Amino acid sequence: MNAEDFLNGQIILIDKPLTWSSFQAVNKLKYILKRKYDLPKKFKIGHAGTLDPLATGLLIICTGKFTKKITEIQSQTKEYTGTITVGATTPSYDLETEVNAVFPTDHISDDLIYETVKQFLGEINQKPPVYSAIKKDGKRLYEHARAGEEVEIAYRKTTVYQFEITRIVLPEIDFRVSCSKGTYIRSLAFDFGTALKSGGYLSELRRTKIGDYQVSNAISPDNFEKINAS
Repeated sequence: MNAEDFLNGQIILIDKPLTWSSFQAVNKLKYILKRKYDLPKKFKIGHAGTLDPLATGLLIICTGKFTKKITEIQSQTKEYTGTITVGATTPSYDLETEVNAVFPTDHISDDLIYETVKQFLGEINQKPPVYSAIKKDGKRLYEHARAGEEVEIAYRKTTVYQFEITRIVLPEIDFRVSCSKGTYIRSLAFDFGTALKSGGYLSELRRTKIGDYQVSNAISPDNFEKINAS
């Protein structure tokens, strides 16, 4: 690889570590590549789909002329694995915020869980989490939330192609989901808990695929740095 390769365009598959923001991962790679290849200040680099800090897994990073492919890659089907914890909710629908309510789980059986999954297959209406980067009145929703401001969030249509339960050890329910662009797995976890007549939040999430790109072919930012050490 040389500078011209990255300017002409490369697709880099990164396995984003827990607690890292997607922006942080992109900046790390930008720093590594500019340092090694003496790339220009305006060198283009970006990611094809944000992962929350508390999620791990596939982050597709495009460089140079391939940044034009970002929209196309973002529109492809995504696959996630993770864990929904039932019996409680959090304002962020994940572990970013503390539990704000608890609910009974004694009535939740395996049969009820498998039956409830059917409600979430196909095209569904979903309300994005209040702790998300969607803009409302010129501010990100999470900025409104952290300021204690209440905002009206509109439902959005999204599609869940597959929703498979892979393990049940209450209060934890492991899953694999294949879905369209714009699907919030945190909202899916919250809505799933509600449909079980309980509560639910996302306690673990890993993105495993975007289209034909797989996390099994991705590397960590640290390993990328070792490969591209000066």
